[in-house]
Amino acid sequence: MQCLHPHFSLACLAIIYCEKHLNNDSGYITPFIYFTVTKTSIRVTKKQFLQFFFTGSIVAVHWILFFHAIKVSTVSVALVCLSSFTLFTAILEPLIKKQRIQISDVIVGLIIIAGIYMIFKFESQYTLGIIFGLASAVASSLFATINSTLVQKSDHKIIGFYEISGAFFWITMYRFADQSLLTEAFNLSLTDWIYLTVLGTICTALAYVAGVSVMRTLSAFRVALITNLEPVYGILLAFIFFGTKEAMSTGFYLGAGLILGSVFLYPIYKKRKNLQ
Repeated sequence: MQCLHPHFSLACLAIIYCEKHLNNDSGYITPFIYFTVTKTSIRVTKKQFLQFFFTGSIVAVHWILFFHAIKVSTVSVALVCLSSFTLFTAILEPLIKKQRIQISDVIVGLIIIAGIYMIFKFESQYTLGIIFGLASAVASSLFATINSTLVQKSDHKIIGFYEISGAFFWITMYRFADQSLLTEAFNLSLTDWIYLTVLGTICTALAYVAGVSVMRTLSAFRVALITNLEPVYGILLAFIFFGTKEAMSTGFYLGAGLILGSVFLYPIYKKRKNLQ
């Protein structure tokens, strides 16, 4: 099995390592120090451990698919496809929580489907990347929905700790089976390590813990909509770092506009509806 992305495994493992060392909102060096100082027990039941560990495997799958989508397409394509997890969350959340599907969620989902269709039509050369990006979105919506349930009963820091531990385990097993993990580690430059550190700490760890925390008050679908802002600044940054390589067709931007437009319109609609 070949490596899905250059330095992919090191990127994932760096993210996981840093998250395990920043998995708290009080600034302690490691979760162990945090739990010791606050006298917080990390003991969980066997059922809870299996739930957290299983969810961690979904996080691992999400990262693997997302990195591969970037490799076989572009950053912009991967980010826009990832934003479709709003659609999948609208489907999965009611099923898992046994709730009634909202008409407004269905409408947003249909708009996203239309946007995805336009991207497929005008960017057919990136079909494989689109498929992996959408698969990554499914995994993302699944663990977001599961976390929105778990966080109601357990501390978000403990959930994050065990989930990231699970993700670390599964990705490590996958990369050792691939037999290229150590080879990649020796080929990394100082610049690579700096980028990986920034990726694992600022760009992922703090955001992940905060994301789990807010699920106490926000639904997984609402969190999905907020997170969909990522493609906006992600595409802008891609232009800055990669230039014309990230330039897409007019059809791509029309499709992306449909998807991202729903992100802005949905909260406005929900707010007005709640005021009535």
